[in-house]
Amino acid sequence: MRRGAIPGGGLTASILAGDWRRRLRPNDEISDGTQLDPIARRTHGVSALALRALTRRYGERTALAELTLRLETGQTLAVLGPNGAGKTTLLRVLATLLRPHEGELEVLGHSLPADGWLVRGRLGLLAHEPMLYRELTVRENLRLQAKLHGVASAQIEELLAAVALERRGDEPLRTLSRGLVQRAAVCRVLLHEPELLLLDEPYANLDPAARAIVEPLIGRSSGKTRVIVSHDPQAALREADLVLGLSRGRAVFIAAPAELDDSALARLYE
Repeated sequence: MRRGAIPGGGLTASILAGDWRRRLRPNDEISDGTQLDPIARRTHGVSALALRALTRRYGERTALAELTLRLETGQTLAVLGPNGAGKTTLLRVLATLLRPHEGELEVLGHSLPADGWLVRGRLGLLAHEPMLYRELTVRENLRLQAKLHGVASAQIEELLAAVALERRGDEPLRTLSRGLVQRAAVCRVLLHEPELLLLDEPYANLDPAARAIVEPLIGRSSGKTRVIVSHDPQAALREADLVLGLSRGRAVFIAAPAELDDSALARLYE
C-alpha cells in the first residue's frame, strides 16, 4: 500500500497516531494511590487547552493572530466565523499538524510543538477529509488504525455497530456515499478513545437519522472535551460551553453562549 495514496488521508492519520504508547513507563502515584503514567501525572488537574497570543501565518498572511483562551476538561469550544477566518487552521495547529509561529500553546497539559509526541495519540481529529484509504474496505482501514494505536480489534466491531455500519464494513470506501464515509471517519476518530475531539463540521453529509446515530458518540452527551468548527451558529451555541468568533484570524469575541445575541453573531459574518 502506498502511504501517499490519498493526499491528506491515511498518512495524516498515521502521523496523528504518533508513538507515545511505546514511550510510557511506570510512574508515581497520586494521593489516592492510583497509578499514573507520565502523561496523566503531568496533566492531572490542568486545563484541556491554553492559548496565549497564539499566532500562525502563511507567508505574509496572518491566519491566526494573538489568540488567547482557556478550555477546561469536559467542556466544548465552538469556533464560528466566515470562510477564511482561520477556523480550520486553528484545528490543525491544535492537532499538531501545523506549528504556531508565535505565542504559547498547551494541549492536555503539554506544550506544543515540543511535546507533540505526547499529545497526538490522545487526540481525535475529524476533518473535511476522512483520513481513510479509498481503496481499502472500512474494516481494513480501521484495522490499520487499530494497529497504529495498539487497539484491540474487538473495538472495531463495537464502533461499526454503534454507527450502523457493520453490514457495509467489507465494502471499499470509494463505493460508499459521503454520509457512510463520514460514519466510518467517526469510527476512526473514536477507535483509540481520545480525550480531546477536534471536529470540523462533524455532521456534514449526515441525514437526520445518521446524525442521531453519531450524536451520542461525538455530541455533547458523549462527555468528551471538544473543539467544534461549525457554520451553523445556533446549533453550535446549543453544543458549546465557550464560543470563539473568528474573523480574518482575530478573535471578535470569546464568550459563553448566553452572552451572545443574534446581533453579535450577525456582525461576525459581515
